[in-house]
Amino acid sequence: MVGVPLALASELGKDSATSSGPVQSGAATPKPLLDRAAGAGRAVRAEEGSTRFAVDLSKPDVMHVHFGRAPRAGLLFDVRTGRVLWRLAPERRLPIASLTKMMTALLVSERTRAGDRARITREALNYTGSGMGVLRRGRRVPVQTLLHGLLLPSGNDAAIALALRVSGSQRAFVGRMNERAALMGLTCTRFASPSGIVDRGNHSCAADLAQLARAVLDDARLARIVRRRRAVLPFHTKGGHIFLYNNNPLVRLGYPGVLGVKTGYTRAAGRCLVAAARRGGRRLGVVLLRSPDPGRQARRLLDAGFRLRA
Repeated sequence: MVGVPLALASELGKDSATSSGPVQSGAATPKPLLDRAAGAGRAVRAEEGSTRFAVDLSKPDVMHVHFGRAPRAGLLFDVRTGRVLWRLAPERRLPIASLTKMMTALLVSERTRAGDRARITREALNYTGSGMGVLRRGRRVPVQTLLHGLLLPSGNDAAIALALRVSGSQRAFVGRMNERAALMGLTCTRFASPSGIVDRGNHSCAADLAQLARAVLDDARLARIVRRRRAVLPFHTKGGHIFLYNNNPLVRLGYPGVLGVKTGYTRAAGRCLVAAARRGGRRLGVVLLRSPDPGRQARRLLDAGFRLRA
């Protein structure tokens, strides 16, 4: 088997290039009751979507952590209950780079079945920033392989291919992303592309991203992917396999009980991380936006949170 090398430019991996390109419009008005999962026959009720995974900012923090060089925003939360343990500007709107791909993955998981394939088009290959780098025009690639490429090395080519598979165009898919954000009550959030490569008009906040992370971890299909350090998958290359590696520093360094979730980087967003871990029956999540050292800061917050009594 021949491996596919994936360069990691920093601890997080620079999974998006700098961009301030034009905003893709197309945000749809939320449907009043149901967001139908086309092709999968599943539905998300609006009344559930806005509350099920929300985090509670109404109560005071139960721990205090100070950083010499603090992130621009952050949050430590209980994945099961949504209880907030620590916060820093949790509703500050900031660019989020490839953390965007959490929403892309959710929509794809809901709207496709195991065994579905996506045709690789010229549009999918016309990407910038990070990519799987091995997709070939005209090939029909398993959606499951593209989801791994989306969430582990943060492939922008995979994001485009999946968006086209689900909605027929990137613009239509971005409309679905913004519709789902509204249904979930993500009041800080606006998407401009399936990948997050576009910084202008693409933003969120720590509180919204914590809610999005809880939804990803609740999706068994996605939860299995984001916790993997690497994936070896059948592929049309010499040797018949592709090797994909996770950019998440907690996964790469073997943080105890790590569960995922997603990294992000552009020059505008800085280094961003959403991560989660399990210890002693508890699951904690952390969001860091524009952090000088997201891996180390995430470990410090998680360690402090796990030291607290449940």
